[in-house]
Amino acid sequence: MRTLERRYLLPFALVTTLFFLWGLANNMTDTLLAAFKKVMKMSDAETSLIQFAFYGSYFCFALPAALFIRRVSYKAGILLGLLLYAGGAMLFYPAALAESYPFYLIAIYILAGGCSVLETTANPYILSMGAPETATRRLNIAQSFNPIGSITGILLSQQFILRNISLNSISETYLGLGIVLIAIMLVMMFSRMPAGRDGEQGSVGASFRRLFRNKRYVWGVVAQFFYVGAQICVWSFTIRLVMQELGIAEADAATYYLASIICFCAARFFFTWMMKFFRPSQLMSVAAAADIVLCLVVILMKGSGMVAVTALVLISFFMSLQFPTIYGIALEDVGDDAKIGASGLIMAILGGALLTPLQGLVSDRFGISMSYVVPLFCFVVVLWYSVYSQRKGLNS
Repeated sequence: MRTLERRYLLPFALVTTLFFLWGLANNMTDTLLAAFKKVMKMSDAETSLIQFAFYGSYFCFALPAALFIRRVSYKAGILLGLLLYAGGAMLFYPAALAESYPFYLIAIYILAGGCSVLETTANPYILSMGAPETATRRLNIAQSFNPIGSITGILLSQQFILRNISLNSISETYLGLGIVLIAIMLVMMFSRMPAGRDGEQGSVGASFRRLFRNKRYVWGVVAQFFYVGAQICVWSFTIRLVMQELGIAEADAATYYLASIICFCAARFFFTWMMKFFRPSQLMSVAAAADIVLCLVVILMKGSGMVAVTALVLISFFMSLQFPTIYGIALEDVGDDAKIGASGLIMAILGGALLTPLQGLVSDRFGISMSYVVPLFCFVVVLWYSVYSQRKGLNS
């Protein structure tokens, strides 16, 4: 069965560029923890407020975004998301002039709000472009471009922020990004795209009631909360752990963070290909189990140098398919409730906001290696959900 029909090729290509853009933002933000720790002499718990602002914004904007695109169109959601994303990036410049960490957090909050709107719009749009039986595989294909954006974000951060860490280097990089985003928004504005209106007739309340009765969906939101928490925890402290294990500076440690994202990117394509032969939930079981083992290596092999670092990098390889697979399984057969359901899965990104500060506290108290017990527990939840999905005999 074909994954994508010819009539969807152009809108699929346009929407897939958005996956690149929020990947760029996510992983540039991850490098800011190391940058602000050095510039402003902060603890791990204090710098983790960056992730609290970023992923807390995802939580706050997701449902309003779903209601907006439900009432208007997918294209309108894309334009709104790009506007907020660009506006937040440009606010980094006055934040530098004010030398204010709270101002930076506000800018990050607005920027992330734009990314939340884009994700809430793009994911269900991709799922709708074809047969339900290939929806999860289709989403994995689109999500494969997300880590390419992540790689680009790390390279930008490594070159323009971490090589010469200062408030100016941080803010000028984000200002440039904001200008590029405005240009992309203009291209999207004048591109021909399906409006994406649908025939939803029921109330929002009715949609929520149906979704809450759907155990697969509800547990999918829970699994997504813990998966995103795991991903952000792993990446937020990658540079710090590599610095500890190898005794190198931030910019050099970022090379290993880049290697993690390259593994993540390559694995997306690999696992998408493997879905021709295995159900997505089966592959996710193997990947979650592998991540549990690799987290244990990071924790128990403190001071081992490349052994711990290699395990850390490999965690990203096995994380790669988990977000889109949970997403696809949770939204299987929800029908007209997909837009509202999508907002719940994006709100689950709150896991990144709440669990990263928890890992920061564990790191300050027990050391950065031991802090990886937090993502370890998260992967246990993902493993449980993948097994649960298989027992229910789902297509995904």
